[in-house]
Amino acid sequence: MWDFSIGKTLKLMMQTLPFLGFRLLVYFGVTLGYVLVTGMGAAVGYSLGSLGEPGTQPVTAVWGGIIGFGVFGIFMYWAREYLLYLVKAGHIAILVILLDGKTLPQGTSQISHGTRVIKARFAQTSILFAIDQLIKGVLRALTGLVRGMLSIVSLPGAQQLSSILHAFLRVAVGFVDEVILARTIRTESTNPWGTARDSLILYGQNYKVMMKNAAWLAVMVYAFSFLVFLVMLAPATLVVYWLPGAWSAGAFIFALLFAWSIKAALLEPFAITCLMDVYFKTIEGQQPDQEWEARMEQMSGKFRKLKDRARDAMGGSGSDDKAAQTA
Repeated sequence: MWDFSIGKTLKLMMQTLPFLGFRLLVYFGVTLGYVLVTGMGAAVGYSLGSLGEPGTQPVTAVWGGIIGFGVFGIFMYWAREYLLYLVKAGHIAILVILLDGKTLPQGTSQISHGTRVIKARFAQTSILFAIDQLIKGVLRALTGLVRGMLSIVSLPGAQQLSSILHAFLRVAVGFVDEVILARTIRTESTNPWGTARDSLILYGQNYKVMMKNAAWLAVMVYAFSFLVFLVMLAPATLVVYWLPGAWSAGAFIFALLFAWSIKAALLEPFAITCLMDVYFKTIEGQQPDQEWEARMEQMSGKFRKLKDRARDAMGGSGSDDKAAQTA
């Protein structure tokens, strides 16, 4: 079925409880921010509605809530770079150390140590974020390749199945970009662009194994997320009850936000750790294949850009840090 150990992963999760607590604090804080700013917007809209025609307050309250929700959403869009740098990448750094059987330094917190490791690999948040965005672009191209292989099959319903599979694969590979970043951290390379390029080639060489495990994990994560959504509908409905105006859809939205916070704080690191374990074991002893490199360069402009940045980081020599060549 799958190639990861749930028991081993849960044990690793328990060893990173400080980071899990930190993630819960951050992502529940984000959800609370959405609730508070939406509530403030609804309250302002309700108050402004009292200045207009009678009966318009519920409508203005809804619009005020929508605007508040959108404003906070824009803020989170710009903050996503720092969430990756301070929360996700730091946790990955600690998990890489534990997966390799190493011990964490005594007398320092996991969060501080994880942040220190990331700063040593990526001097600026913009570098880590840019690499992550390029990795995601290449992974999208790989899912398109799999869909393309299915689309050439001339069977009834093949096109519809191809579209469904493509959508599912987009969800499944949503965890993989952080697995690629994990290898960039693990190799301790001085050229993270080059390491990310090689890591993507190694992923492409083993895409069947990786996509199979990513698919299983996507099913698990979203099944648990749906259960959390159902559980959180009741408290979300209570929150909506205290908001002014006709916020009938608010309970659904807030329950989704609460489910997202649990997914981001607890379920995603579980899935990423499982995939990291599979990826590191699968690529052990392998070297990036030139045929796969040429294939990925042809299919993805993001991969070509990543190669250019890797070459620029090495001063245009075209050679990479040898540390990036080992798993």
